[in-house]
Amino acid sequence: MTQVNHEAVDVLLVGAGIMSATLAVLLKELDPSLKLEIAELRSSGAIESSNPWNNAGTGHAGLCELNYTPQAADGSIDIKKAVHINTQFEVSKQFWAYLCGKSAFGSPKDFINPVPHLSFVRGDKDIAFLKKRHELISQHHAFEDMQYSEDKAQMAEWMPLMMQGRQADERIAATRSANGTDVNFGALTHQLLQYLQSQGGVTMSYHQKVVGLSRNAQGWAAEIKNTETGERRDVQAKFVFLGAGGGALPLLQMSGIPEGKGFGGFPVSGQWLRCDNPDVVKQHQAKVYSQAEVGAPPMSVPHLDTRVVDGKTSLLFGPYAGFTTKFLKYGSFLDLPLSVRPGNIGPMLAVARDNFDLTRYLIKEVMQSQDQRLEALRKFYPTLNPADWRLEVAGQRVQIIKKDAKKGGILQFGTELVAAEDGSIAALLGASPGASVTVSIMLNLIERCFAEQAGSEAWTRKLKEIFPAREKALEEDAALYREVVTQSTKALQLV
Repeated sequence: MTQVNHEAVDVLLVGAGIMSATLAVLLKELDPSLKLEIAELRSSGAIESSNPWNNAGTGHAGLCELNYTPQAADGSIDIKKAVHINTQFEVSKQFWAYLCGKSAFGSPKDFINPVPHLSFVRGDKDIAFLKKRHELISQHHAFEDMQYSEDKAQMAEWMPLMMQGRQADERIAATRSANGTDVNFGALTHQLLQYLQSQGGVTMSYHQKVVGLSRNAQGWAAEIKNTETGERRDVQAKFVFLGAGGGALPLLQMSGIPEGKGFGGFPVSGQWLRCDNPDVVKQHQAKVYSQAEVGAPPMSVPHLDTRVVDGKTSLLFGPYAGFTTKFLKYGSFLDLPLSVRPGNIGPMLAVARDNFDLTRYLIKEVMQSQDQRLEALRKFYPTLNPADWRLEVAGQRVQIIKKDAKKGGILQFGTELVAAEDGSIAALLGASPGASVTVSIMLNLIERCFAEQAGSEAWTRKLKEIFPAREKALEEDAALYREVVTQSTKALQLV
């Protein structure tokens, strides 16, 4: 093993998924003179969570995900989260639309396609919830085109595959939003990385593992090992972003920043049933979400999805959750035990104590047979042929465990940005709806970690060019929302 000379960059990004690729492109648009490196453990970008077969590909916009509109004990429904996620996704679309205006970026048709988003429920209780949800949410301009129906003839037009062979007396209902999307985040990541490489001052490094991370007067010193040759090198960076999906937590712990203390990770694996039979696939053009089982994590909300990957259309059903101690699909079984620290063992034990329902659910999922998985699918597609469906292993998601004053520790679903007080390093932890709202998360990072530059006239002007309207304005101004969405929808060739 040889030690090479020190290298210096302005920005070091660890992980070549959708998060790092988005942040890198944003920073280069704001300051083309920046020198940056993306260091990736695998042989190419988008192999883990950003890979199209490792996620649902849903352009999460709150149109169909019922867990984004929780119902309280008094029967009231809160739509705030759905509205916020919708506007975050529209911010992502503005960024992609801006990039599609550049010749070096490629076509939007390679990564985003129009696919209606539906919510589907069975039984009187869930029908009452869905109807009330529709009445509330359709009053907001972001959801004004959403349709509701209990009419089986109407639903047969919306989701013909799912209506075949149903009992005549079965009580069902659905909502439909025609403006939903399917996003191939793997293809999008590759387009972002290719676009980056068309510019100067960008280094893409593969088979690179960060084995040391220490603060110094200039920022951070990262010791990086080439996993193929064993060679080690030191990279000096003014700013470091830990965007390595499930691998971000161990790197955050390695940094030793006080803001990262107390965080733990709870890994949840996933599987799908996949169908490539064109005769079946052509009968379902939608992403149809339903209600999660009691105790199930949000990533396990059952849905039957149209997926468009590399120009070919398939159907996915699931996900079926599972448990492994790996933090990455291609990680180590030691990932979870090695993440235990004196500062997070309390929160982790508290979460274990308070989440028996989740533990029971995951054990049940792991023990399922193929027949049991197909039985879950039959609730969506009663006349299925088992021969058309095969099991596909999805990616790992590491849910956040964090300290809580009352409970000792809580299991948090979603994403969280953890940054040092001086803004010199940041890590992204968590999962869904991560990829869909990446742009909003990275804009938040820029505002926190590059506060001085973000407030400058040059960066403010460029951000306004890329983003005609941010989340709050989109939430509050109906006319502006319609105008901006129309522009980005056209630029992304979704109409």
